[in-house]
Amino acid sequence: MLRRLVSSSNKANLFSARTFASKIVSSSDEAVRDIKDGQTLLVGGFGLAGCPENLLRSLNAKKVNDLTIISNNCGVENFGLGLLLKDRQIKRMISSYVGENKDFEHQYLTGQLEVELCPQGTLAERCRAGGAGIAAFYTPTGANTVIQDGGFPIKLGTDGKSTVIAAEARRAEKFDGRDYIMERALTGDFSIVKGWKADTLGNVVFKQTARNFNPDVAGAGKICIVEVEEIVPAGSLDPNNIHLPACYVHRVVKGERYDK
Repeated sequence: MLRRLVSSSNKANLFSARTFASKIVSSSDEAVRDIKDGQTLLVGGFGLAGCPENLLRSLNAKKVNDLTIISNNCGVENFGLGLLLKDRQIKRMISSYVGENKDFEHQYLTGQLEVELCPQGTLAERCRAGGAGIAAFYTPTGANTVIQDGGFPIKLGTDGKSTVIAAEARRAEKFDGRDYIMERALTGDFSIVKGWKADTLGNVVFKQTARNFNPDVAGAGKICIVEVEEIVPAGSLDPNNIHLPACYVHRVVKGERYDK
């Protein structure tokens, strides 16, 4: 009986340690310490809004390469993901649009970058579904278009015309008389997220439009890293206003500086 009580007590202590262990890391460099070449990262933000700029600066300095990045777009040339793109650290972008990044356009058209374009709402849902454990879903968006048919060039040849890698066709179904295609969920090795405030347990609040893709990508990575502008004691945040619960978050860092 005594052995059983001791065993139960140890289990409770271990559970408590795992549950309440600090998720706060000292720097952005420390937060991305184990990201390696060839991994897949889901990155929050919409252009410059809600961009995890400190974590991306650290990734740029770390010089990891051959990354697959899942993000709405690639920002601008000298900020955020644009830094990694400029230094040729990205192998493939899974995005909804090229945006104002001329380097993004140039690398794609000259066969240096793989680009998988995906409708914006579908991209958000593919990320959310990945975090929810949903393998795939049906959507009417893209039905009876080149997305359904496949063949869109993910990677062009150096001539800018030939197709080296083509998008696969989507499975098509009809529900209640309407055409749908099946989209696979997206997951990755890490989620890179920008929040506004976090508490010491890892609960996160986003501010206004910076909420965009950040909550959707957060759950889809095996490890979720969140940079915030302020860290407050546990219990300081109104539970009704927490946008990303701590159970999805593995590391929190206070951003060193914010240019945007």
